[in-house]
Amino acid sequence: MAQIEISPEIIAEHALNTQEYQQILTILGRTPTITELGIFSVMWSEHASYKNSIKYLKTLPRDGDNLLAKAGEENAGLVDIGDNLAVSFKIESHNHPSALEPYHGAATGVGGILRDIFTMGARPVAALNSLRFGNPDSPKVRHLINGVVSGIADYGNCFGVSTVGGEVYFEESYTGNPLINAMAVGIVEHQNVATAKAEGEGNFVVYVGAKTGRDGIHGATFASVELTDESEEKRTAVQVGDPFMEKLLLEATLEVINAKLLVGIQDMGAAGLTCSSSEMAGKTGAGIELDVALVPQRETGMSAYEIMLSESQERMLMIVEPDKFNAVIEIFEKWDLHAVKIGHVTGDGKLRVLKNGKQVAEIPASPLVLGGEAPVYDREFAEPAYIAKLKEFDQNALPQPKDLNAILLKLIGCANIASKKPVYSQYDHMVQINTMVEPGSDAAVIRVKGTNKALAMCTDCNGRHVYLNPYEGTKGAVAEAARNVACSGAKPLAVTNCLNFGNPYKPEVYWTFVEAVRGMGDACRAFETPVTGGNVSFYNENPTGAIYPTPTIGMIGILEDADCAITQEFKQAGDIVLLLGELTGHIGGTEYLKTIHGKIDGEPPHVDLSAEANLYKVMCSLTGKRLLKSAHDSSDGGVAITLAECCFKHDGSNLGAEVTLPALSRDDFALFGEQHSVVVISASMDVVDEITRICEDGKVKLTKLGKVGGLKLMINNVIDAELTNLRYAWENGLKL
Repeated sequence: MAQIEISPEIIAEHALNTQEYQQILTILGRTPTITELGIFSVMWSEHASYKNSIKYLKTLPRDGDNLLAKAGEENAGLVDIGDNLAVSFKIESHNHPSALEPYHGAATGVGGILRDIFTMGARPVAALNSLRFGNPDSPKVRHLINGVVSGIADYGNCFGVSTVGGEVYFEESYTGNPLINAMAVGIVEHQNVATAKAEGEGNFVVYVGAKTGRDGIHGATFASVELTDESEEKRTAVQVGDPFMEKLLLEATLEVINAKLLVGIQDMGAAGLTCSSSEMAGKTGAGIELDVALVPQRETGMSAYEIMLSESQERMLMIVEPDKFNAVIEIFEKWDLHAVKIGHVTGDGKLRVLKNGKQVAEIPASPLVLGGEAPVYDREFAEPAYIAKLKEFDQNALPQPKDLNAILLKLIGCANIASKKPVYSQYDHMVQINTMVEPGSDAAVIRVKGTNKALAMCTDCNGRHVYLNPYEGTKGAVAEAARNVACSGAKPLAVTNCLNFGNPYKPEVYWTFVEAVRGMGDACRAFETPVTGGNVSFYNENPTGAIYPTPTIGMIGILEDADCAITQEFKQAGDIVLLLGELTGHIGGTEYLKTIHGKIDGEPPHVDLSAEANLYKVMCSLTGKRLLKSAHDSSDGGVAITLAECCFKHDGSNLGAEVTLPALSRDDFALFGEQHSVVVISASMDVVDEITRICEDGKVKLTKLGKVGGLKLMINNVIDAELTNLRYAWENGLKL
């Protein structure tokens, strides 16, 4: 291939600015080849280098007694859970590909996050997702939803991992730019943890998995620009996955890791062979030399540029000592896969790329990787003008509705609150038979085989709250995630995050990002839930505007005794219904304000971090002593929605309650106001005194509300609702 002249137009096409190109010239001491330019382009893209976010990401708490790998050190987070076991987990975005090709974009998002887990040596035991779309009444949006959900379901179901939890929200801001965040969780024994490193001069660089094609070229840079009519034409940016191939790759990979045949391993995800080779070399200061002509290819005539930048799926890069290579080949052939030597480790710290023995690229590895010489920016930021206007909102000026039963019925059937069973019923959530708490409760719970432990897990974020106040909204996202885990009987353990924002070059967008990271850091420190890693996804914009800032939180919690797991539904007539925490009747940013009054306004509920942390400790004590029959946190729609959801049993039956809420200035505020640090629990009468004592010792307010029983939900003499009607609205509110 003849050398392409590096013109200003070529540089711009690679999303590199003038300053960055000058930095490349300084590093190389010469003009780059087109292959080198492509390598710098993908490795210095926001998606790979975090150049516009790393300064603030470093402020997040990344240390903890149980952490076995710090954020960014490995393919995924790793937390010790005792019994010589660790949990590996991570969440990442696949937003732009899913906007263009919803089925394949979502499917390959699942495949990529699963590979991040098993390259750690962990067997994936669960998958979750966090999805954001526009109005589901729109045919185009329904097309996106159905494609995304089918892609997630088909890949996870065929691969054989339980998709156990997540969330789905609908807001106009996501209409042209949906958010598809995929999370995976795996379990590994300590001695089988693998690492992403290249070391040992002369060791083989080994390619395994599917053949390389032209799909996905420029995927990392494509994820680092706004969606436009021009970008929608870049169909090569969307990869096509094969879950059956990935299942074989999983088994072969875990076998070679457990047999201690590898020095290092890394998934070929964003930026493909470029990222895996440069990051493995840069981590240790070693070098890698490879010949792309040796890379298995499924298309003819591929250039070195295309091979290095391809993001074809189901591929891994391994570092293997020469005397162990035949054993690796044997294992992969047993699984009908091939392991091919494409290069070797050097000692010069450079990434050297050949094609048929002819050098096409030679770059020092360290400038390409996070923490190396990749550009780091601190963008200008300014508070958006709309923030000041929101503070003028007066909730007391809202007209008071006369029929609160009708309000409850409408709210429980709105898309953001209605049952998401039309989505999660397409997922296999029982494969591997570890699932103890299925989708539909506050958090999923997975038993850890071979122990009496279990893991609780969830994803959470209210993008509308973050839009209204990025700092408090993100504190709230962490708080709700931890609260959901605690309501399932677990102690919150650690966090992964997927930070979805608009264009960071816009000062108002960047301000929301900075404030969100500050809120996340404060909450994670208060709850002692360190951040183990994650993903930043900027440029989530389209011609109609930016998305709501959406810092999705993935939370893991530990149950030392799996039998302590609880769910949200009432269990037995005659049980006492109690309220942990205090109702404030806060209406700003609520689903009630949006759905009933047509307003997105005011401040979202604020989080008292101390009160929230006390609540988790009390919940862990109550569940550990097996005092509770059920627990459900109050969030979207307020405590009235929480109580109604407690009445819907998993088997399809209903069990009602009659309760009296503490008096507030208005009944609608008491019923539908949203506040943090509030949980509805139920328990037998004979343990209420002990619950009261634990709450007093833990400084958590406890209020007796009423009793479980009947087939109605009755609240404060203003709600008298037949559960069959509420359930029908709830189950049929979301139509796909």
